[in-house]
Amino acid sequence: MFTIDQIKSAHSKVKTGADFPAYIGDLRSLGVRYYDAFVADGRTDYFGQGEFKASAPPKYTPMEVAETPNIDQFKADLKAHQQGKTD
Repeated sequence: MFTIDQIKSAHSKVKTGADFPAYIGDLRSLGVRYYDAFVADGRTDYFGQGEFKASAPPKYTPMEVAETPNIDQFKADLKAHQQGKTD
């Protein structure tokens, strides 16, 4: 199965949104079937075959997530992220 270090290595190749499809391919080749990313604190759980799970620790202090989304702000923030203006 895969390790968080292997996933970090694959992720280190991502510099822009254009690199994301190759990153997903790398995850699949490692055996990652899907993952859950948690916006509130940046942690991620990666799942493989059977019951295999590897968890990356939180990246930051938990923050409150709004119950109702602001779609226009989300689109603007996503576009900025895809252009490399955020991490």
